[in-house]
Amino acid sequence: MKIPIYQVDAFTSDVFKGNPAAVCPLKEWLPDQIMQNIAMENNLSETAFYVEENEEYYIRWFTPKAEMDLAGHPTLASAHIILKEFNIDKNKLIFKTHLGDILNVIFKDNLYQMNFPSRPPRLLEDFDLSQLHEALGKKPIKVFTYRDLIAIYDNEDEIRSIIPDMEKLKQFEFPSVVATSIGRDVDFVSRNFAPRLGIPEDPVTGSTHCELIPYWSDQLNKKEMIAHQLSERGGRIYCTNNRERVSIGGEAVTFLRGEIEVK
Repeated sequence: MKIPIYQVDAFTSDVFKGNPAAVCPLKEWLPDQIMQNIAMENNLSETAFYVEENEEYYIRWFTPKAEMDLAGHPTLASAHIILKEFNIDKNKLIFKTHLGDILNVIFKDNLYQMNFPSRPPRLLEDFDLSQLHEALGKKPIKVFTYRDLIAIYDNEDEIRSIIPDMEKLKQFEFPSVVATSIGRDVDFVSRNFAPRLGIPEDPVTGSTHCELIPYWSDQLNKKEMIAHQLSERGGRIYCTNNRERVSIGGEAVTFLRGEIEVK
């Protein structure tokens, strides 16, 4: 059995930057374990699989170790493949998730704008900040969560200087640990560490911005913002807070076209 595969650098217009995602268009779903094995073999932060049905796209995402409930950059990458590699003449795509959510992606002004659920994080008042101090090397001001553990810091320099202890980070019962602060040249910055999912540091994380956008929108009293994820590859995210939903925008470029052979 041969399966097409593409690799896309998301949240960037240049190859070797942004966040690489693998995308596998399918005619029908593969067994879960095969998709998990493909994601593990790809060894990227995420691999997206989608099936087209009546001009709608059913999508699932796998890290090297687990299936995700929501993922931004592989959704952006999938939209890019559908529109640019398959030459689908549309400016809006509808994705349906394994959990039943509907994700709209609009292509406008060379940006893929993803309409995702807003996930306002709640303050963890009794959280022991010393644990994060040991794991990240710097003590945060406070900690929030919705899905991920979000550590708030004073400034961008603190975020840049974090040297994480991956073994200590694995001990937290969260998919990823996110460090974030106000930015110097953008509205806010972040870094995302997910060793429990087989991702030491994720280059650019769309789904985490479902939590970061409502938080920073309230803090900065702004609806539209620009964010930068401070990984080695880096990536820029165009953010809009629409209260019940958020818009997460970015560019994308194809890096690889190929074929997987599964016997």
